[in-house]
Order: sequence, then structure tokens, then C-alpha cells
Amino acid sequence: MAYDTPHETAHPTPPEAPDLPVHTRRTGLDPAAELRRLTAGRPVTRIDGGPHAYGRTVWLVTGYHEVRQVLGDHARFSTRRRFGTPTGAGAADDWRPDEAIGQLMDYDPPEHTRLRKMLTAEFTHRRVQRLAPRIEAIVHDGLDAMERSGAPADLVRHVADPVPGPVLCELIGVPRDDRADFLRRCHTHLATAGHRERAAAGTAFTRYLTALIARSRKNPDDGFLGMLVREHGDEVTDKELRGICVLLMLAGLDNISGMIGLGTLALLQQPGELERLRADPAALDRAIDELLRHLSVPHAPTPRTARKDVTVGGQLIRSGDTVVCSIPLANRDPALTTAPDRLDLARDPVAHVAFGHGIHHCLGAPLARLELRIAFRALLDRFPRLRLDTPAEDVPFRVRSTAYGVLRLPVTW
Repeated sequence: MAYDTPHETAHPTPPEAPDLPVHTRRTGLDPAAELRRLTAGRPVTRIDGGPHAYGRTVWLVTGYHEVRQVLGDHARFSTRRRFGTPTGAGAADDWRPDEAIGQLMDYDPPEHTRLRKMLTAEFTHRRVQRLAPRIEAIVHDGLDAMERSGAPADLVRHVADPVPGPVLCELIGVPRDDRADFLRRCHTHLATAGHRERAAAGTAFTRYLTALIARSRKNPDDGFLGMLVREHGDEVTDKELRGICVLLMLAGLDNISGMIGLGTLALLQQPGELERLRADPAALDRAIDELLRHLSVPHAPTPRTARKDVTVGGQLIRSGDTVVCSIPLANRDPALTTAPDRLDLARDPVAHVAFGHGIHHCLGAPLARLELRIAFRALLDRFPRLRLDTPAEDVPFRVRSTAYGVLRLPVTW
């Protein structure tokens, strides 16, 4: 299942996609050359409206240290405001907690601290490992389907897209008979085209979550929702439970499918590195960390709104200004590592920002790493002669999404 519009093109650079915000533009596996020209090596660049910046003026932060400064300073940079919401001096302080939809990214402390503390225990390494047998079964089901279809096959259709949805349903507690409809509505709601279809799917998605939460309130099971209800009761509202589920789907679907597809493409373009990885299974975790840094599937975390005047990278950002942090460019900054544009699977892990930074660092990072480890290990073991069935330059990319990826990846073995 492809999540995006059918008219997407392989290389999202003008004139093919002039309407895309500039920080989301890529060329193949790399940030777009246009983006680098626009920022001209500066860590902070003012983008004055138009298609470059959602039609409004924003500060685009691309330097590694500057991105960490913004993401790590929740006292001066709020996540409460989103694009489309009027801003101005003091605007970040006129928000009320009951206006948010319950997502962690909609909250600043102390509301954020309360919710995050409730969730943290469920995402420890030990708790996440409980899902490993189910993730392995889901991955092998996808690989079985790809093998049955015969070569050549689309790895996105058989593996990258089908894996993260069932894993998240398993985590949340969506009954298996409901999962196909649930995920269909979720994918439609996440799509960036077809406003009416998105709205209808979003309404149905919300209604289903409301009913699921009501059932969990009455009969809490051992799953994620059941745990929250059983251990925290009225401390967490239904609106917050819905928001938590929505955030898990937003963060887990396109990001993981994007990483599986892009990661496989990147590996297949470096057969020497791939052979070394096959020969040393213990190196897989290091390789995944490098893939996360190099590919940087999320374009940017939630935009921040400055709560007061602050200087970042030598630029004065005024209270009420919107700040967007580029994850791909921060992770390709020479300040982070040497030769940052090279994919080096033997590179020692570095403190990249693929999962964000600060209090909003991705809560599901341990689950994401587990899914990727299982998926890549199984893929390498099952298909030792896996290779592309099309020139790499002909692979179409998923560009109209909050997470980068490939639309199709024809492979053979």
C-alpha cells in the first residue's frame, strides 16, 4: 500500500515539486542541493514565506549544535503552536491545556512531564522486547509473501509497508479482525491529498479509538492502553489516550516503512558494505545507527515557537517566531562527524538527532530500533543474493509525507 498521491516523482526538486517546503526536498538519498544552496552553510536561515516555508516566515535551523540547542530548550521554544495558528509576541503563552488533543508533542511541561512519565515505563528496552516474537512473525509473513510472489518483487509492498502497522496495532491492542480497516483509515488520514477523504477517515479513526478506549476502561488487558488505564485510571483522560494512540501511529507508520525501504536501497547500492554486514551479524546495530543518521527519514520535528527573544547561530529569533529544525542537514553537519555525506556502516555511533533531542526525544526509539534490527536481519538471512531489479536512479521516492521513503523498490534474488 502506498500512502501518498499517485503523481509523485522520483526526485522532488523544482520544477517537479515547487510547492513542497524547501526543508522537505531531497534528491535521492541526500538533502536537495537547492536546500544547501539556500542555507549556504549557515546554521540558521530566515525563510520568507512562499512555498519554501508553508506560506509564512520561519527560521530554518540546519546546524547540528543549533538544532540541539532549539530542541533541548523547552523553556524558550514551545511545541504548542502549529502551522496555521496565528503567532505573535507572547502567542505561545496564550494556550490552554484543554485545547490540545492529548499528544505529547502538543504539550510543554508540566503537562508534558506528567504524560511522558506515564508512558516511559512501557517503552523501556525490557518491555519492548516482549514484542520481539510478534515482530519476527510479522516480518517473516511479509518475506514469505515476497518469496511466493516470485522475483522480481516490490519490497515496499511486501515488507516495508506491511510491517509497522500490525506492530503498532499489537502494541495499542487493536483486535486482529479490526486491523485492516483501522490501518486503511489511518493511512488515508495520514495522506496529504484528498481533503474530504482524509477528513472522513480521520473521523472514523477517532471514533474507533474512542470505542477501543471505552472497552479498555471497562476491561483493561495487558496491552499498552490496558496498562495505562489500570495503572493511572482517571489521571489520564480519554482525550489524552486518543492523542497518545494518534502520536504512535504518526510516528511509527511512515517512519519505519521509510527506513526499511530507504535502508534497503542504500545497502544494495553498497554491495561491499553489505557483504561485510552479512559476515558480521554483530555489526548490525552499528549499521542501523548509521542508516538512521545518513537517511534521516523525518524531515523535521514539530515546529517550535519562540517564547522569548533568543539568539541561535548568531541570529536573533524574536518571541513568537516559528522555528523549523532540519533533521537531514543536522545529521550531515561536519560538526557531528567526519565525512558526513558518506554512508559508513563501520562508523562508530554518534549522537545524531534522527529521533530528536531533549524532552521530546522519540519515546518509541527502542521499538523502532527493534523493528529495524529484526527486519534487516531477516531480509539479509532470507535473501543472500538480494539486489535491485531497476537502476537506482529510477526508484520513485515518497515526497509528500512527513517521513521520506520510497514508493516502490523492485528487487530480485
